[in-house]
Amino acid sequence: MRVLVQRVCSAAVTVDGDVVGAVRPPGQGLLAFVGVTHGDDGDKARRLAEKLWYLRILTDEKSASDLGAPILVVSQFTLYADTVKGRRPSWNAAAPRAVAEPLVAAFAEALRALGAHVEAGVFGAHMQVELINDGPVTVMLEL
Repeated sequence: MRVLVQRVCSAAVTVDGDVVGAVRPPGQGLLAFVGVTHGDDGDKARRLAEKLWYLRILTDEKSASDLGAPILVVSQFTLYADTVKGRRPSWNAAAPRAVAEPLVAAFAEALRALGAHVEAGVFGAHMQVELINDGPVTVMLEL
């Protein structure tokens, strides 16, 4: 499981012209792109959620838990692209929907259980993601 996290001033995800999730904090928030691979499980989703919630990447080395910063979670199977051969990425390392969808949901629920305000995209939908990256700060989390 991988989470590409960006510190943002704001972020929103739109599906079919409708905003389905957005974070527009007075300070900073986080945008978390979540990718799932074969062999990932609920425990890994929970541990990554905890790592993200306490990760000190906000101003003055604060975490989302310190500031109550909101988090926008967006499924992103392309985090497991293999580009070693040729010009066309392979997606073989990405878990199938039946595995990935419940784990992305478990990740979001684990964040909520920790006290996070979580917004989310729509799994499997064609989404437009709009963000203002703050810093810029972009970090890859992986277990």
